[in-house]
Amino acid sequence: MKFRQIEAFNALMQAGSTVRAAEIMGITQPAVSRLIAELEASVRFPLFDRVRGRLVPTPEGKLFFREVEASFRGLDRLRSAAAGIRDFGEGSLRIGCLAAGSISLVPAAIQKFRRQYPEIRITFHVKSSSDIRDGVLDGQYDIGLAADEIDNSGVDTQVFTNLTGLVAMARDHPLAFHDVIRPEHLDGVPLLGLVAEDRARQRLDVHLTEAGVEPAYVLETPNSATVCTLAEEGDAVGLVNPMVAGHFRSRPVTFRPFDPTVMFKSLLVFPANVQKSQLVRRFTSMLLSVR
Repeated sequence: MKFRQIEAFNALMQAGSTVRAAEIMGITQPAVSRLIAELEASVRFPLFDRVRGRLVPTPEGKLFFREVEASFRGLDRLRSAAAGIRDFGEGSLRIGCLAAGSISLVPAAIQKFRRQYPEIRITFHVKSSSDIRDGVLDGQYDIGLAADEIDNSGVDTQVFTNLTGLVAMARDHPLAFHDVIRPEHLDGVPLLGLVAEDRARQRLDVHLTEAGVEPAYVLETPNSATVCTLAEEGDAVGLVNPMVAGHFRSRPVTFRPFDPTVMFKSLLVFPANVQKSQLVRRFTSMLLSVR
């Protein structure tokens, strides 16, 4: 059994005549007939009955065609996969992202990417920065977006954002009357804090300590969006990554800059010593375009 014989059988079943099958394959009608005869000899059962000069599939031929169709669908998938590899290096993209970037920034890049490459399958996980770094190191993610407190060993990193932190509070909070929040304004104010290992949280604590202010944390969370949500209706305030602020503009929370400045630094994380595929390079370019 040879592929050319199967190809002739498939063409004949789809076209309904040896003349049309020959046109599809770009060969002569006798060549199609010969290939069909060779295939029948190989499988050792008739694929067609000759009825009034026409080839009519036998029951066995119809059953065999089901398998042939499945095989050709598999070939189509292989061709599609080959096209994806040729164009992009692979047909899927696996992304790990810290919570702040998952609110609007990375989804905006994904939407922009999908408009150009709708055939690419995307996996998008929201994890802690340390989990993202480990996932990139272990090959779980092709690209990660993490905060700068991660261990950089074993991965390649590139600075993605370096943004000035904002203090989130309810619109009617007494501190909302200030244009800028300073350490002394937070003395005795309930604080919604990011987790202790967060570098921005550590920078804030240094400024408060230097100003003689003892932070009054009532809650700790790794997620700036959680801080914003909890600040909406309560008396507590918190320093947040400005990447999440745009999502809350229409809600009962407002933001003020903090002085001295506290920076939120994020990193793009890639597998070390591995050449980036075209797919990763193109998505990285779109990430950079929306930040």
